[in-house]
Amino acid sequence: MAVRILIVDDHPVVRKGLRTLLEKRRGWRVCAEAHNGREAVAMARAEQPDVAVVDIGMAGLGGIEATRQIRKVSPGTEVLILSAHGSEKLAQETVEAGALGYLLKEDADHSLLTAVDALRRHTPYYTPKIAHWVARAKLGAQPGTARPALTPRQKETIQLLAEGKTNKEVAAILHVSIKTVEAHRANIMTKLNLHSVTELVHYAIRNEIVQV
Repeated sequence: MAVRILIVDDHPVVRKGLRTLLEKRRGWRVCAEAHNGREAVAMARAEQPDVAVVDIGMAGLGGIEATRQIRKVSPGTEVLILSAHGSEKLAQETVEAGALGYLLKEDADHSLLTAVDALRRHTPYYTPKIAHWVARAKLGAQPGTARPALTPRQKETIQLLAEGKTNKEVAAILHVSIKTVEAHRANIMTKLNLHSVTELVHYAIRNEIVQV
C-alpha cells in the first residue's frame, strides 16, 4: 500500500537526506516538503499525508505547535517529531500536541524507516532514550519542575518575540491586531513573572521554545 509522507525541516540538505532514506522503501513517496511550520500546516491541509516527519526546532512556528495544527487540519496524519535532543518536558509537550512518535536525529540513519513504518500503521514509536518520559507523560505525570500552563497562541507569541520580532511583525504573522499582541505579551509576562524582553528570551531558550 502506498504511503505518502510530508517532510518538514528548515535545512534543504536535511530534507534531501530524509527524502533519500524514505524513498528507498518501495511504495513510499514524499508527497511534499516544507521549510517551516506554517508551510507544513498548509501542505498537510492540501496533501493529507499519511505521515509527517517534523523537525522540532524551526524559526517561526516550531515543531510542537506545527504538530498540533497539522493534527487539526489533517486528523489522519500521524506526526513523527525529529529532534537533536530529548527531555522530559519535550516528551510531555509531544504527547500533548498529538505526535505519535519521537525520533532523535542521531538515530535517524538506522531507525527512520522503522519509525515511519510504525506510524503508518498508527502504532507509536519513540526513541528508547526518551520512551520512559513519554510513558510518564501519557500517565499524566508532571516533569520534575512545575511550569506555567501556556496556551498554544501564547507559546507562538513567545517564540516570535524571542526571535526578535516587533509587536507589529508578530501581529502581521499571526493575523491579529497590534493591540491583541500587546495583550498576549502582557498576559505572558504576568503568567511567567517576567519583567523584560531579555528575561522572555532567556525563558524561551531554557524551555526550548526557540533554538540557539
